[in-house]
Amino acid sequence: MDVGKIVEQQVIQAAQAVEEQIDAEMNRLDNMDEDDLERIKQKRLAVLKKQASKKQELLQMGHGQYTEIPEEKEFFPVCQKSPRVVCHFYRESTFRCKIVDKHLAILAPKHVGTRFCKIDAEKCKWLCERLKVRVLPTICLVIDGKTKDFVVGFDDLGGVDDFPTEMMEWRLGLSGVIDCDADPTNPPTLGQKPKGVRGKKSIRGGAGDSDDDSDDD
Repeated sequence: MDVGKIVEQQVIQAAQAVEEQIDAEMNRLDNMDEDDLERIKQKRLAVLKKQASKKQELLQMGHGQYTEIPEEKEFFPVCQKSPRVVCHFYRESTFRCKIVDKHLAILAPKHVGTRFCKIDAEKCKWLCERLKVRVLPTICLVIDGKTKDFVVGFDDLGGVDDFPTEMMEWRLGLSGVIDCDADPTNPPTLGQKPKGVRGKKSIRGGAGDSDDDSDDD
């Protein structure tokens, strides 16, 4: 039996099936009366209203902007209220934390379905100990109230300070904490670590702190 002919017949049959589906859909649309069209319109409007209502609810919860959690006791309530949370554990004097701030502030209004926030690591030692946050910056990724993943330092972001926002978006997308088609084999950029890039730094006085750590201040 000619394999080529079999493949050709399968292609033809698949094309005919698609054409029949298109014809059927066109006939359905042609035969719709005004009542049918009005029902479709109303159904679509209902979906849009529901989406707008949900978005407004999320905005009222702090979504759409990059905000600070002032006290560690508020961390868990935030994670319980929002289905997806990106929380940056930072220290004001750490340069790389400011880089993270810049990128998360850009992404927050783009991904309204996720709560973007930060918390001062030096003011929440108990929380850092519980979550094993020892290197700054650390981004904690929470889904449905459970810690899903951590982005520690810049190793997952190309290992450089000047990575693009798209790299941060890609990394968050890999964890599922934002809606993003992230291909794990194809990051936006993979820069080489330039000379003079300073290393990570542990929380002062916390576990993993070392006099050998280079200073980001």
